[in-house]
Amino acid sequence: MDRIILHCDMNNFYASVECLYNPEIRDKPVAVCGSQEERRGIVLAKNYIAKNYGIKTGEPVYTARQKCPNLITVKPNFNLYMKFSKNARKIYSDYTDLIECFGIDECWLDITGSVKSFSDGEKLAHEIKERIKNELGITVSIGISFNKIFAKLGSDLKKPDAITSISRENFKNKIYNIPVEELLYVGRSTKTRFNRVCIYTIGDLANSDLQFIKDILGKNGQTLWFFANGYDNSPVCKIDYEACVKGIGNSMTTPKDLCTNDSVKLIFYVLSESVGERLRKHNLKGKTIQISIKDTDLNYIERQGKLSIETYSNSEIAEKAYDIFKKSWNWVKDIHALGIRVTDLVPSDEYIQTSFLDDTKSQKREKLDCSIDSIRSRFGHYSIQRALLLTDNLQSLNPTAKDSINSISFFKGGNEK
Repeated sequence: MDRIILHCDMNNFYASVECLYNPEIRDKPVAVCGSQEERRGIVLAKNYIAKNYGIKTGEPVYTARQKCPNLITVKPNFNLYMKFSKNARKIYSDYTDLIECFGIDECWLDITGSVKSFSDGEKLAHEIKERIKNELGITVSIGISFNKIFAKLGSDLKKPDAITSISRENFKNKIYNIPVEELLYVGRSTKTRFNRVCIYTIGDLANSDLQFIKDILGKNGQTLWFFANGYDNSPVCKIDYEACVKGIGNSMTTPKDLCTNDSVKLIFYVLSESVGERLRKHNLKGKTIQISIKDTDLNYIERQGKLSIETYSNSEIAEKAYDIFKKSWNWVKDIHALGIRVTDLVPSDEYIQTSFLDDTKSQKREKLDCSIDSIRSRFGHYSIQRALLLTDNLQSLNPTAKDSINSISFFKGGNEK
C-alpha cells in the first residue's frame, strides 16, 4: 500500500485567531499587520472578506487600505498563535507520532500506520478537520496524497475548511494543469526560468526531458522534476525529531532608508549581535556569510562570501558582511531592508584548522562575545552595548525584538526549508 500523507494548513491562521477572540470584527475585512510606525507595515495575514478586496499577504498596509478603506488592522499576537499551534499538534498526535511542522500553521502527518486504505485516510482527515473546528474554533484545509509534495499541493487547492485528495490514479488529471509556481520550492526566479523555456504548468514540467531540466536548473531542477512526477519519497519526521541547523540569520526593515555606507555598517553590527549570539547558543560556527539587500523599490538581491576559518564572533560576521556589501552595492537606490545569514556550520567544539600566520585576535573576540552573553543573560540585553551603536539613534534597536525576522534553516528528510 502507498503511504498516506496529510498536509494540514490552518486557514488564514493569524487573522482567524484574531477574529475568534474579537467577535465584533468577524464580519468585517481584517488584516494582521506589522508595525507601521517602525516601517514594518506589511500584511501578515488577512481574512477572506479582506481577500475579496484583492488584499495579499506581504503587501504594504497603505496599498491594502487603498483597496479597502474600511480595513481593520490588528497587531500580531505571536504567543497566542503559538498556543493554537501547539493545541493543533496535540490533536494530530492522537492519530500519529509522525508529525512534521512546516511553519506555525502547517503540518504533515503520516497516517499510514493508522488506517487500512486511502478511503480510510480520507475519513480520518474529515475527523481531524471537524475536531480542529469544534475544539479550536478555526478551520483547516487538508490535502491527502501518497507523498508530501502532493499533500501540500492538495491543501492549497481548495480553501477554506476543505479536504482535497490526490491519489496515484488521479494526480495527473488533478494537478497537471496547475501553474508550475504552485509546486513547492518553485519560487519567482525559478518560475521565470521555466517560463522562458515554455514550461508553464506542472504537467509541462513533468513531461519535459529530465536532462533538459537539469541543464537549466542543475540538481534543483532534477528534484522539481521528480516532484512533478510524484516521485517524492521524503519521510515525515517524528514530532521529536532533532533537525540539523543549516543556517542562522536575521533581517530587518530599517527605521529609515539607508543612504550611506556608515549607516549600513551600523545595521550589520546590530544584526550580527543576534546572529552571533544564536550561533553560540546552538554551539555552532559558520564559514559562509550571506547578506540580503532590499532597496526602496523593494528590489531584492543576495550576495555571499567565505571567511578563512569558521567563527561565531559578532565582529567578524559584521565585518565580512560589510565587506561583501561594499563590493556589491553601487547606491543607485537607497536601502529599505538588510539581512545577514551564516551557513556552512560546524559544531563549535570541533577541531578547526587554523593558519600559523593567524594571530590570536579571533580567539580573543570569541571569548569576549561569550563573556558579553553571560552579562546579558544576567542583567539584560542593554546592560552592555557596542560604543559604535551609541553614535547613532539606532542604539535603541533590539536585534532580538519581535519585529526583526530571526531565521533558523533546517535540513529535514532531504529538503531544506
